[in-house]
Amino acid sequence: CSLCISKLKAQIESIPCKICGDKSSGIHYGVITCEGCKGFFRRSQQGTVSYSCPRQKSCLIDRTSRNRCQHCRLQKCLAVGMSRDAVKFGRMSKKQRDSLFAEVQKHRQQQQEEKVSDATEKGREPQPPGEAEPLTPSYALSTNGATELPNDLSGYVNGQTPEEGKADSAIGGFYLDIQPSPDQSGLDMDGIKLEPVCDLSPDSGLDQYCCYSNGHSSPPDNDLEHLSENICKSHMETCQYLREELQPSNWQTVLQTDLDAYQKKSQEDMWQLCAVKVTEAVQYVVEFAKRIDGFMELCQNDQIVLLKAGSLEVVFVRMCRAYNSQNNTVFFDSRYAGPEVFKALGCDELISSVFEFAKSLTSLQLSEDEIGLFSAYVLMSADRSWLQEKTRVEKLQQKIKIALQNLLQNNQRDEGILAKLVCKVSTVRMLCRHHMEKLNTFRALYPETVHTRFPPLYKELFGSEFEQVLPQEA
Repeated sequence: CSLCISKLKAQIESIPCKICGDKSSGIHYGVITCEGCKGFFRRSQQGTVSYSCPRQKSCLIDRTSRNRCQHCRLQKCLAVGMSRDAVKFGRMSKKQRDSLFAEVQKHRQQQQEEKVSDATEKGREPQPPGEAEPLTPSYALSTNGATELPNDLSGYVNGQTPEEGKADSAIGGFYLDIQPSPDQSGLDMDGIKLEPVCDLSPDSGLDQYCCYSNGHSSPPDNDLEHLSENICKSHMETCQYLREELQPSNWQTVLQTDLDAYQKKSQEDMWQLCAVKVTEAVQYVVEFAKRIDGFMELCQNDQIVLLKAGSLEVVFVRMCRAYNSQNNTVFFDSRYAGPEVFKALGCDELISSVFEFAKSLTSLQLSEDEIGLFSAYVLMSADRSWLQEKTRVEKLQQKIKIALQNLLQNNQRDEGILAKLVCKVSTVRMLCRHHMEKLNTFRALYPETVHTRFPPLYKELFGSEFEQVLPQEA
């Protein structure tokens, strides 16, 4: 009956995506998948799409790496049985539905056994686990240049869709998924409402004194070591590109024909392409933040404020991983591109400043661990406006700074390198302000383009209310 089918559909969603392990949304093309993999497979079947693998055609496909290799992702889709010709769920035979039901029951039983086992180890009654939401979907460009979006966007705060309205807050609703990752405990993420707080000047507490449980101004060494390991591991797991992909042997610069094509793009098309690329990079930053010890314990309001104000800053910091100082190029759209590639944007001064920042940060020759800790330090800035629990953020940022300082000392770096890194914070903030100014100018000229063709996450991150969460310049 239809009621039984509806119940089974709901139960199916408890089984993770067969492709990447993310939270599934049902049966798509004959296989239980998430919205992201559903959309990817749909796009792969349109026209004559051809993917290639930059490695050995054996890439791991999971929740954080699924966007790195389209070839291996498609092969996994086909291997588990995804097909354009797959029948819809309602038209499945009784045998097929029974088989699915058995899989659902098996999965639920495994979950229950894990809960009981975990509760027994901790000496308490099992509690229902918090349910993780999927990463915000990725965006792709269709053949006509327009952004192709999934049918419905998941991962909103409180699970809202655009039609259900936005969260009641001073900075609007938010498209970021800040629900716990599968390896994190469930948290109560309801009831966001932003309240302004006072004394939010830039020098009101970036390095403010904090007291810890040991009664000293520094946290215990074992806490710092654990936090450092956690952040470094989280950084490596959420980098958009593997270090091997960015080695000199893999560098391929934009050809003259490609350069001409970029420069002949309309301003609208080039802005849209860059908005899509920035949005993809931001999604990895969001996942990075969620894995940092202490971030998910902050109130939901403060998580959103920190991500809205700091995600682009971290994208700029991470650029140094993909910057080639030999020819002043950065990895963009599968090639190493120089500033001239972005001429159609009409933002020559901004682009020049971005490349100059990447060059100066690259000159410090930071290790991956140093980049990871510095990124976390930038993200957890306690001087953001609208923070409700500023002291908690200050304490977390201070721990990260001490961990970074210890790492730099252990790596026998120059004595003044920490001061140089702290100075980079004001530089990267200036870049973000410059980006906002240029975006506002573009939005005034092409409001319809921004409204219809830019990714929802990008619009939400950089809406006009975004400036409210930035610290005011002195």
